[in-house]
Amino acid sequence: MSEVIVNFLQSTGFAALTWQHCVMLAVACVLIYLAIAKGFEPLLLLPIGFGMLLTNLPLAGLMEAGVTKVHLLNADAANKMVEVSTEVGSPGGLLGYLFLGDALGIFPPLIFMGVGAMTDFGPLIANPKSLLLGAAAQFGIFCTFFGAIFMGFNAQEAASIGIIGGADGPTSIYLTGQLAPHLLGPIAVAAYSYMALVPIIQPPIMKALTTDKERVIKMPLMRPVSKKEKIIFPIMVTLLVSLTLPDAAPLVGMLMLGNLMRESLVVDRLSKTAQNELMNIVTIFLGVSVGASASAEHFLNIATIKIMVLGVIAFSVGTAAGVLLAKLMNVFLKEDSKINPLIGSAGVSAVPMAARVSNVVGQEFDPSNFLLMNAMGPNVSGVIGSAVAAGVLLTLFG
Repeated sequence: MSEVIVNFLQSTGFAALTWQHCVMLAVACVLIYLAIAKGFEPLLLLPIGFGMLLTNLPLAGLMEAGVTKVHLLNADAANKMVEVSTEVGSPGGLLGYLFLGDALGIFPPLIFMGVGAMTDFGPLIANPKSLLLGAAAQFGIFCTFFGAIFMGFNAQEAASIGIIGGADGPTSIYLTGQLAPHLLGPIAVAAYSYMALVPIIQPPIMKALTTDKERVIKMPLMRPVSKKEKIIFPIMVTLLVSLTLPDAAPLVGMLMLGNLMRESLVVDRLSKTAQNELMNIVTIFLGVSVGASASAEHFLNIATIKIMVLGVIAFSVGTAAGVLLAKLMNVFLKEDSKINPLIGSAGVSAVPMAARVSNVVGQEFDPSNFLLMNAMGPNVSGVIGSAVAAGVLLTLFG
């Protein structure tokens, strides 16, 4: 009887629990706390935190790979060589199968389709200058790329780390899955964590780089955008970007497909499905599987610490670049068409959170100044910009 009890105790997760598991379980609980108690992007942090908790439960095997078929050549009775298939491995864990959606680049484009279906590109079409602000925010990606090279990462790893600066989780997952799949866990967690912390990271940078006079600039109302313009825009962007950078086609194409479904007004059911049911399902799968990639064995190392540091640098540089370009543009603009530099920070593609932060910071200094719609131009431009940046990096290092 005592042997049975001993065997049972040794089969529990408690017996296999290490300090590394305890650290990762604590980190998972912190993410869940931030999602529930502080409201930091709960749609992202809650599934990521719980996925991290599940993958670090010893002996649960939720991230184990599935059965693999191995083809062997054996001699038959007539000494002829014939191919024999055999299965190797366990049935695999649930999260291991879900993670294939990340590793194979399936979930990120589907997320982009949902984002496109929820996005109004009208502010960008009405104010094309905001495209420059979205492009400037991508400077953090390429700046961090060289920083990662300096810190000892190879070109593929550096490109994957740099894309964190776009503040776009799906793009980070898509690019890393193509270039450096072994870093998918820490890069995905870093990208989504910094996306959730936009309201904390951005305001100090925005305030430090602007003056009181600049923060209260009131921007003119944008012109109305016609239905025809909104329909032509996604088609034109898809053709232009995909023909220039074919590697960006999966992300940009699905983003623009979702937007075309929204703006055409003829497939309302499909548009609502992309915005709601499909988006919610993929978000759950993506979040849980991203968190599950952060196992103690792969997460607790020096490389992860470097990635977290480089990630916040990338995000900060992207924010600063957008603000500084807006200030530079004001030098050449007339007084009645000047840009409030606070909207430059919205060039990172955390939609619509970064635009909201620009509006909130602006209203701290002038409660009557509403910057949200103006900030949406750089914000949606940043979504396109991060996908284009990913295409450039894939073309160069893929």
